Amino acid sequence: MEIKAIRMFDGGFMNQSFAFGGESKEGLDEQIIYRSSLQNFLIDTGKEVILVDTGFKTGMPAPAKKLGGPLYMGEKIADYMDAFSALGYKPEQVTKILVTHKHPDHTGALEYFPNAKVYISSEDADAMKLEGENIIRAKYDQSYKNFPHAQQVADGIWYIKAKGHTNGNSIVIVENDGLFFMLHGDVTYCDAALKANKLSIVFEDIKAARETLDRVREFIQNNPTVYLSTHCPEGYENLEMKRVMTL
Repeated sequence: MEIKAIRMFDGGFMNQSFAFGGESKEGLDEQIIYRSSLQNFLIDTGKEVILVDTGFKTGMPAPAKKLGGPLYMGEKIADYMDAFSALGYKPEQVTKILVTHKHPDHTGALEYFPNAKVYISSEDADAMKLEGENIIRAKYDQSYKNFPHAQQVADGIWYIKAKGHTNGNSIVIVENDGLFFMLHGDVTYCDAALKANKLSIVFEDIKAARETLDRVREFIQNNPTVYLSTHCPEGYENLEMKRVMTL
């Protein structure tokens, strides 16, 4: 099994209020900034090609760089589909897409994969008005480690309810080579927030987001975990080095 980063933007920044201010911005310093990027991930099991999220739709312009802005994603490296193809795959090979949540930087390219079953929470499927035989609404009918609601979608690959950032937020954990690779969407926007036990900006349910972050941190403290973020360069750096997160 191999996990690969699909990189779209790099060289950006986010301020501390955005990165740490999900519960409170008191005492935070907007002059402190953290690196930012945008990448999603691909899992090649040897039998299947599985995507975790799908980036923006092709042709999405790079968000403007604003002086003093809370988040700048960075310079555009490639559209999602160009970055996907550069890894040597064709859209027809993708069998499953595991959606962490409904936001367009995670779902914009869903339409380009004709053979893929799209796994998504009912809440986010409803919000996006997704219908059809290829839309698989998550059952979360098992438990996994300290997460009470999960389902196994392939050998060693778990799709886990992790509400908060959105009402239907999920994370993905892949077991490989004695490690646990956590592909978490936007549980935090940067690794520094995870280490500081701070919620990044939350869009829908702060209480649920806190419970999710607590479970994520507990999991990492008890299992050798490579933390694969979407919005900071540590996401692809941790993957390249198989760097285990310590808290």
